[in-house]
Amino acid sequence: MDYLHAPIIQAPIGSASTPELVAAVGNAGALGMLSGTWRTPETLQALIAHTQSLTDAPFGVNLVLEWDMSERLDICLKAGVPYLSFFWGAPPVKFIRRCHAAEATVFHTVGTVDEAKAALDAGVDILVVQGMEAGGHVWGTAPLLELLPEVMAIADNTPVVAAGGIGCAAEVRAVLNLGAVAAWCGTRFLLAEEAAVHPYYQERLIKAMAAETRLTSCFDGGWPNAPHRVLENETLRAWDAAGQPQSPDRPFDGEVVATDSTDGSVEYRYTSNLPRPSLTGNLEELCLYAGTSVTHARQVQPAADIVRELVG
Repeated sequence: MDYLHAPIIQAPIGSASTPELVAAVGNAGALGMLSGTWRTPETLQALIAHTQSLTDAPFGVNLVLEWDMSERLDICLKAGVPYLSFFWGAPPVKFIRRCHAAEATVFHTVGTVDEAKAALDAGVDILVVQGMEAGGHVWGTAPLLELLPEVMAIADNTPVVAAGGIGCAAEVRAVLNLGAVAAWCGTRFLLAEEAAVHPYYQERLIKAMAAETRLTSCFDGGWPNAPHRVLENETLRAWDAAGQPQSPDRPFDGEVVATDSTDGSVEYRYTSNLPRPSLTGNLEELCLYAGTSVTHARQVQPAADIVRELVG
């Protein structure tokens, strides 16, 4: 991590992460992360190559352990991706060994001290401590500023990155003062010009405050039993009013709320997909991921400017 000029890591933010975003973050002296989980192997390979064509800065790929990531890990290592980030579940010992054999550095996200100990025992290079304030899918179950010092106390010489609810320079300084080597930020980068985010979604983020975010399990289409933090909308309010029933008994379950203008595919209510630029329809009813740091997300701007603001 010594190469970083800015102690900022751009969270992978799902389909919103693009080669242009990752490269811009890297060129600004921070570390960009490309989401690899929901891309086909062929698409992931092309995205990595495109990113490498845009920057000489190192970058990472994030893989979610809810699904088998063996093929995607192979693609990353063969392409020479220097940083691999694993999320959701126990540290994957076999994957860690393969990464180390390829001289790649391993991040792993933890939400408790016990998970941090297990990750250290497995040989993880960098711990990502996620607080429950995070946007998107949330593995952490405690506030970041409570969990971070506890993990720091057992981390020894292993670097620790802080994630969850970090959206301004003061919050970055706060986690650095507690011993973190960098801040992992997602919500702010949803407003990057280089991110693949629908303008309507960006407008909602700009107007929102932290109190409008909710940790819920409502939007589980495609990823069940995975808590996530989102902005409140009519889909969430109707689900709450109905007593939070399970599928297929949720209000308007199975209703198509958006269509992709490029390929004609549809998005159903309760999907876990965020609004991408090519969607048309009732975007307000979709999953609008946002962490409590949304309070600081106030304009669409180049990713490099976001990095500079976060550093202060």
